[in-house]
Amino acid sequence: MKFAVCINHVPDTATKVHVGPDGKSIEKTGVNYVISPYDEYAVEAALRFKEKQSGEVIVLSWGGDAHKESLRKALAMGVDKAVLLKDDSTRDSFGVARALADYLRELAPDVILFGKQSVDYDDSAVGIMVAEMLGLPSAAVVVSMEITGGTAKADREIEGGHEVVEVQLPAVFTIQKGAYEPRYPSLKGIMAAKGKPIEERQPAPMEAKVETITMVKPPAKQAGKIVGTDVGAVPELVRLLHEEAKVI
Repeated sequence: MKFAVCINHVPDTATKVHVGPDGKSIEKTGVNYVISPYDEYAVEAALRFKEKQSGEVIVLSWGGDAHKESLRKALAMGVDKAVLLKDDSTRDSFGVARALADYLRELAPDVILFGKQSVDYDDSAVGIMVAEMLGLPSAAVVVSMEITGGTAKADREIEGGHEVVEVQLPAVFTIQKGAYEPRYPSLKGIMAAKGKPIEERQPAPMEAKVETITMVKPPAKQAGKIVGTDVGAVPELVRLLHEEAKVI
């Protein structure tokens, strides 16, 4: 069975992000990058399926040379092959999905995995777009799944509960935090990953459908206010919430 995992190379969630000089992107100087955390769950899921059923795990990413860092981490975790769809242009979610879908159509995997969202823009769109472009069934926000023959049974989060769905393969799944806590790469895996080649492909150019006009940071939080320390402060607190904060 062939498993394909699509990953993104994103700023570390602990990094302080600043708007760049162009006002439309982040300042990349001094920013640490990692595999998008939800994508790590997807890599772990694929590796467990491979260990249970045998097969091949291929990880791919769209972007520039910097993405090789995340691809090599996936190789160190135990992935068999890494592919970079090398492109330094700026693309919207649709453009990224198109590049991934074009390669995946050629690859023809049985299972395609994404993280439920990328933690940079949080669109939660690319995985489902790829499924639509390939004409494949999909299940999103999956916390665990089982594969039996040509069928997958996925437990997915929905508002207020869980839903179990059965999907015929090939299919696309976006993975949520749950059963697939990512493993740490072993020293042996890290050393082996350094020598593994990363295949490069040049995706077809794509005109953006979405344009970023401006990017701004949220306003700084105002200092808190203590209006009292006992029950006598309640009327004043209610007044401030109503007249100043305007939340009631």
